[in-house]
Amino acid sequence: MAEQTSQDGDTPENGEEARRARRIRPTGQRRRPRSRRRKILLAAAWTAAGGILVGGAGLGFAYVKLNGNLEGVDINAALGSDRPEEVDDGSLDLLVLGSDSRSGDNGKYGRDEGAARSDTAMIVHLHEGRKKATVVSIPRDTLVTRPDCAAEDGSTVSGGQRQMFNTAYEAGGPACAVKTVEQMSGIRMDHYLEVDFSGFQEIIDRLGGVEVTTGKAIDDDKSGLHLDKGTHTLDGEQSLGLVRTRHGVGDGSDLGRIQLQQTFLTALMHRVQDMGLLSSPKKLYGVADAATKSLTTDAELDSVPALLDFAQGLKGLKPEGMEMLTLPVEYDPADANRVLPQEKAGAQVWKALRADKAVPASATEGSAGDKGDVDDVVSAG
Repeated sequence: MAEQTSQDGDTPENGEEARRARRIRPTGQRRRPRSRRRKILLAAAWTAAGGILVGGAGLGFAYVKLNGNLEGVDINAALGSDRPEEVDDGSLDLLVLGSDSRSGDNGKYGRDEGAARSDTAMIVHLHEGRKKATVVSIPRDTLVTRPDCAAEDGSTVSGGQRQMFNTAYEAGGPACAVKTVEQMSGIRMDHYLEVDFSGFQEIIDRLGGVEVTTGKAIDDDKSGLHLDKGTHTLDGEQSLGLVRTRHGVGDGSDLGRIQLQQTFLTALMHRVQDMGLLSSPKKLYGVADAATKSLTTDAELDSVPALLDFAQGLKGLKPEGMEMLTLPVEYDPADANRVLPQEKAGAQVWKALRADKAVPASATEGSAGDKGDVDDVVSAG
């Protein structure tokens, strides 16, 4: 597929309510962030969930600092009541999103050609008990029926059929992305998480790198990733290259890149689990500081106590409890650079998640996103 090229100065005196009032717009659009806050890549969200546990240390300075890092958007106010029904079965659904903006510190990764788009999108379904999760990646080039959405200036951006999924974020920001996902799946998103390029790199560096094994050499000038065959501890820059690379892996499509992202997420979870963050307050604070500066959440998670509660609920989730898959798709006969959802198979995926059950293996058989093209290229650890 064609490549698309697309802080926090709150002080304790300002008060929590004043800070929120300035930062969250009633339309669900966040204030225009400074350039370094442009968002990308999902993996940091999981590190943020673990790293934010530093809040338990009870240090007033740490609380104020981390709380001031966070940025929020009121999805509920933006979307109102026209949403799927809330289901109280113990499960939780999150839309984890990143944008492909190349402004500010992210400019070295390419040139902006318009507004930011959602370069990476995953629906994370946390099953009852929080010991298992199903992650469904949505290819950015999937052609969907996009709903009408409110733009930042208050106008309405018309939706339509055969719209690329990643244009929803461009059209109406986080609220439009959530609205599009909910229309596709029939599942209400309980939370929204979004992260950025530079923050992602800093988090990985604070963790001391993430270990992966390559089954063959990877050389991709476009992502800047050059790795020999073997086991590597990737720093932040290399990790970013890995989750962005596609030209040197598989068939060069975004589907192969999604598989790389899923593999890296598994490796990242292993790293967070193995390094014992809670035994080192200094290291934990550093990770949490980087993570919260990189994170935009929905209004319900936009505070250290809320994120702390959320993270504590994930302590029982291990890498082996993660099932990762890609939305069943097929290449568009009219445009080889686009994919179409497989309606019957996709319905199986959404039905399973709505019932808080495992997705049947048959749902992804025959999908263009389930070819395993990168299984022999990169593995976790």
